[in-house]
Amino acid sequence: MVPWSPSIAEYFDQTVSSGSSRRSLLKLAALLHDICKPQTKALDANGRMRFLGHPETGAEIVQGILERLRFSVKEIKLVTTIVKFHMRPTQLSQDAMPTSRAIYRYFRDVGDASIDTLFMSLADHLATRGPDLILPNWEFHTGLVAYVLKEHLKQKITAPSRLLDGNDLMNVCGMKPGAEMGELLEAIREAQAAGELTTREAALAYARNYLKSSKF
Repeated sequence: MVPWSPSIAEYFDQTVSSGSSRRSLLKLAALLHDICKPQTKALDANGRMRFLGHPETGAEIVQGILERLRFSVKEIKLVTTIVKFHMRPTQLSQDAMPTSRAIYRYFRDVGDASIDTLFMSLADHLATRGPDLILPNWEFHTGLVAYVLKEHLKQKITAPSRLLDGNDLMNVCGMKPGAEMGELLEAIREAQAAGELTTREAALAYARNYLKSSKF
């Protein structure tokens, strides 16, 4: 069963910009999401049809279209993000519910379009299968989306509060600002989302071990 609720309906009624709602922009993304399939069509070694890179290339084309039609920056960002990541939900897991790390990375990468993209994936599933819909696969897909939404509401996975910041790494671990610090903070945040770190002390120990075992 599709995980629809009054709160989800309210979410899609939100205005993004220029009077456009999330609902209307999701429909626009659905219309355009496979626009690049003809250009990326190819047969693999087994003779199967593939469309490698069509989400990313499609997002670029869609951006150009929406810019010419004078959509706002916010509208373009939401639609192109949905197009770029429309296959990501089905890649979270193939045979079980996704891990906390996978859910964290999904919301980190897809950002403000995360929920929209989940429902885009459901619509894409139905449109692709049509009358040949395989019920167990559909039930797994809807169950996966429901599970990810439930975990998102907890916020502990998708938006965990910071145990450490850059000042902590500079003052306690002697690090200097830069890309390495950003990588370590992100590693700590992901481990926290996975439930591996729950305290500042544990995060500091993780940081020290990370620095010892890394090239930095």
